[in-house]
Amino acid sequence: MPVPTLTFNDGHTIPQLGFGVFRVDPDETERIVTDALEVGYRHIDTASFYGNEGGVGRAIEKSGIPRDELFITTKLWNSDQGTQSAFDAIDLSLEKLGLDAVDLYLIHWPVPSRNLFVETWKAFEQIHADGKATSIGVSNFRIEDLERLAAETDTVPVINQIELHPLFTQLPLREYGAAHGILTESWGPLGHAQVNLFDEGPIAAAAAAHGVSPAQVILRWHLQNGLVVIPKSNSRERMAQNFDLFGFELTADEVAAISALNRDHRSGGHPDKVGAA
Repeated sequence: MPVPTLTFNDGHTIPQLGFGVFRVDPDETERIVTDALEVGYRHIDTASFYGNEGGVGRAIEKSGIPRDELFITTKLWNSDQGTQSAFDAIDLSLEKLGLDAVDLYLIHWPVPSRNLFVETWKAFEQIHADGKATSIGVSNFRIEDLERLAAETDTVPVINQIELHPLFTQLPLREYGAAHGILTESWGPLGHAQVNLFDEGPIAAAAAAHGVSPAQVILRWHLQNGLVVIPKSNSRERMAQNFDLFGFELTADEVAAISALNRDHRSGGHPDKVGAA
């Protein structure tokens, strides 16, 4: 079964399941992304801060996959916020990726203390108009940040990529997005080293009931909640397992039980603090 797509507020679509390369060694990125593409992923999520856009680009070039079958996301780092810096950053990212345009360009963090994200978003509107990014969105934005964009700019982000997993379901932010035509994308979808989601009762029970892994259950939970999800792995076997999500479906009760695990447990950085120094 092909990966389902979700439709942005600008009419373009995004594969609901992708492959992330956060903390993937730049020297290993080409091999790992090549494995992901061979497994079947067509949506790759990188960022300038990861330092591995070049490896992603080499894997894309060597894959022979037509460009229109791929969906490539990258992100603008905090130190590149501001009008001219954003223009320079997208050009550098495109050069490293070997692409004329990305499918999705995101502001990586709002960095509210610098008060540059509105100016940067206006630069993103121009980047979009110039054809260097098919769609534009944000990452790690809070409701108040999204409200500022709505009040001070002309374009609604197509997506907000945020930390999201069963212990941190971010329901108010998701509901705000849904009410304003902003899709939600989950990073850290399986949790982090600080928490072991696989042993949580509802997840383990669903895995046993469906004959799948706990990771597959969690990723399926994301999909059934209408989220875009970008798991990562250095293991081809695990990549394939994470891609194999379409032969089973969680029941409504299972989805609800997993959602009820929420403890507002943030494992990654807080949008108030990242980049503030």
